[in-house]
Amino acid sequence: MKIPFVSFLPMEKELDLDIRNAFERVFTRSWYIEGKEDEAFEAAFADYCGVDYCVGCGNGLDALMLALKALGVGQGDEVIVPSNTYIATALAVTYVGATPVFVEPELETFLINPALIEDVITERTKAIMPVHLYGQACDMDAIMEIAKKYNLFVVEDCAQAHGATYKGKRVGSFGDAAGFSFYPGKNLGALGDAGAAVTNNKEIADKIRALGNYGSDYKYHHIYKGNNSRLDEMQAAFLSAKLPHLDRMNEERRRIAKKYSAGITNPKVIIPVVKDSCVPVWHIYGVRCADRDALEQFLNEKGIGTNKHYPIPMHMQECYKDLGIAQGTLPIAEEISATELSLPMYYGMTDEEVQYVIDAINAF
Repeated sequence: MKIPFVSFLPMEKELDLDIRNAFERVFTRSWYIEGKEDEAFEAAFADYCGVDYCVGCGNGLDALMLALKALGVGQGDEVIVPSNTYIATALAVTYVGATPVFVEPELETFLINPALIEDVITERTKAIMPVHLYGQACDMDAIMEIAKKYNLFVVEDCAQAHGATYKGKRVGSFGDAAGFSFYPGKNLGALGDAGAAVTNNKEIADKIRALGNYGSDYKYHHIYKGNNSRLDEMQAAFLSAKLPHLDRMNEERRRIAKKYSAGITNPKVIIPVVKDSCVPVWHIYGVRCADRDALEQFLNEKGIGTNKHYPIPMHMQECYKDLGIAQGTLPIAEEISATELSLPMYYGMTDEEVQYVIDAINAF
């Protein structure tokens, strides 16, 4: 049996007519930037997240960067980020001139450990950027309490967690702002690059919008040295076609994850832990194994696609050598990088396919 790591085919087949209608609607209207589709999606996604404002952006990295910029984070500031995440989180900090400060995650959940945050706060610390990694929600009560204590901003990185909840509340609705990616592989994916920033603060929303439009609040009037990062009409239309189905498709991911968690019994393989406060959306189902590379080869030989998130931790990447963080300084991030293996997880996986993956892992 051949099982890819990810497949869009079941979803695309189901939503084919909706997607084609969205394309025709935009193409017929001949309006491609900042139009009715963008406006409609922003309103719908803000409502979905439980926030007042949504601003479409070119991609998730830009959404985070523009949110930080709008909050006044810049040169000389420090932003606390998890040591285990995709590099875009740290790059957003770097792009505004600030310095990312890494905090280790909890090994069982892969999420930033709030108990370690206060240890790295300095007079230069300006914000905390928790990442709802793999579709699980961080401990936002603890993080918001620390932020309040030290008067810090909170910018949530929700790039992998569309629809996830913490104590019944959607991620993205806790901090001062949040960034989402709509990269095609996300739970809510466009058909190209796209992103959005959300917030409950109108001033922040207006500034994010201006910053993403060349710093302009109206045509040819530039109040900031901005960027060009806008959600185009076509991608907004595609996202609007998919958004009404997101909860149902996330529920299917939870069903698959539940089967994985109940069925994988190989003692060499450690399954992820979910806390009672969180309802995850399983963008990634990542297990850990000391013999990760051997497990990956074993599964691949059986036709099972896998991925590694992320095989080189950020502090060991060439681009962040300037931070001077020696190998061994962040041992949990390094352990996760060396042992994590992501299993097939996508809407439309059959019970037979899920069981095939489980049986293969248990046979390793």
